[in-house]
Amino acid sequence: MAFFRKLRDRMFKSSSKLDQGLEALIEDGAEEAVEEQAPVAAPTPAPEPVAAPSAPTAPAPAKTGILGRLTGADTGPKRTLDDDMLEELEDLLVASDMGVETAQRVAANIAQSHLGQRVSQTQIKELLAREITRIMEGVARPLPLYPKKPQVVLVVGVNGSGKTTTIGKLASQFKAAGKNVVIAAGDTFRAAAVEQLQVWGQRAAVPVLTAPEGSDPASLAYEAMTKAEAEGADLLMIDTAGRLQNRSDLMEELAKIVRVIRKKDPDAPHNTLLVLDATTGQNAVTQVEIFKQIADVSGLVMTKLDGTARGGVLVALADKFGLPIHAIGVGEQIDDLDAFDPEDFAKALVGLE
Repeated sequence: MAFFRKLRDRMFKSSSKLDQGLEALIEDGAEEAVEEQAPVAAPTPAPEPVAAPSAPTAPAPAKTGILGRLTGADTGPKRTLDDDMLEELEDLLVASDMGVETAQRVAANIAQSHLGQRVSQTQIKELLAREITRIMEGVARPLPLYPKKPQVVLVVGVNGSGKTTTIGKLASQFKAAGKNVVIAAGDTFRAAAVEQLQVWGQRAAVPVLTAPEGSDPASLAYEAMTKAEAEGADLLMIDTAGRLQNRSDLMEELAKIVRVIRKKDPDAPHNTLLVLDATTGQNAVTQVEIFKQIADVSGLVMTKLDGTARGGVLVALADKFGLPIHAIGVGEQIDDLDAFDPEDFAKALVGLE
């Protein structure tokens, strides 16, 4: 629950928060419904009272929260779920980076059981959270661990996606769980990446294998596999340089790393993690398509959900690719990366407690 609270509190700071949009969607429609009501005839004058009226009684407090909803007393504004509202809901989901196809599918599923009904803010959020959870339940899986030693985990992604920090956090967490972990600093072109990994290695007491700046990263990966095998390591995590998915030369370099790793072990890498920056929005879909072709991506980690990310792109990725989502990140500290929980994510996305 601690991570869910952190996720909910940090997840979406931008003005385009989905939960705010849902509230406006209901409130605007409810106001229009009031304006469209037929005019009410003026009441006839009331007869003179025979006695002075007693003091007015204070109105009973409205039932709210879970108990109020269970007893049917949802006192907030409501709006009829009609075609106009569904179109606005689709637009809102697309604006939250959910993608057109996924947004249409989610809206259609909600309409199937609730078209024509009046719904409140809480009800529409609960319906959305249920649909999002259903889409993502099948992809919420931890990083699989195999008896093979060393288990080679190749970490890929574009520049600035958070690969190096993610490796450090995962290595530290696996080390704390009793695993013998080795890190290979395969980003041989960026000294800062190597230094960052070395800091994480010192924190977690995990060795970090390096090579001179500008060295061939494929050669480093091969040597790291040899050393990790000799030391009986459980996990070898290999960092790679950030690369743009539209640069064929950089992608070919990544393909070379995979080829060289497979010369050492035909089944390696046993996991290829693609680290995605949530703030890139729908561009993440293209990244998955390209990296999947080049490096046979086996799972995803999404970082930076604490920034201005809309977050809906993770739903689109689950719906389109079905790749396992192993973890999500909401900050820089070690406990700001945690296993992906679809129900918690869905609630945080739509603004439910």
